[in-house]
Amino acid sequence: MTRHLIHYGIHFLVPIVIALLFFKDNRLKVTLILLAGILIDIDHLWANPLFDPHRCSIGFHTFHSYWIIPVYALLLFFKPTRLIGLALMIHIVADTVDCLLM
Repeated sequence: MTRHLIHYGIHFLVPIVIALLFFKDNRLKVTLILLAGILIDIDHLWANPLFDPHRCSIGFHTFHSYWIIPVYALLLFFKPTRLIGLALMIHIVADTVDCLLM
């Protein structure tokens, strides 16, 4: 139960807090962009089984692969893609924490 609270807290609360603290002028837009990082979970749809509470997403799902994570990190270094990179890295951190707490 605690693992899930931490996992989903990072997924949903961290983006909101970051937007409120660091992007006051555009907090709604930034919140929505950061929350959109959850969309990479679409790769769960082609997993078998679709949902497994004991499976670590990192290294298993396509958009959670070890080769794609550095690409997400690279997005942080370019202004046009910085928020997208941040959204994706928040997602990866949430899933990594979930894996560590299993």
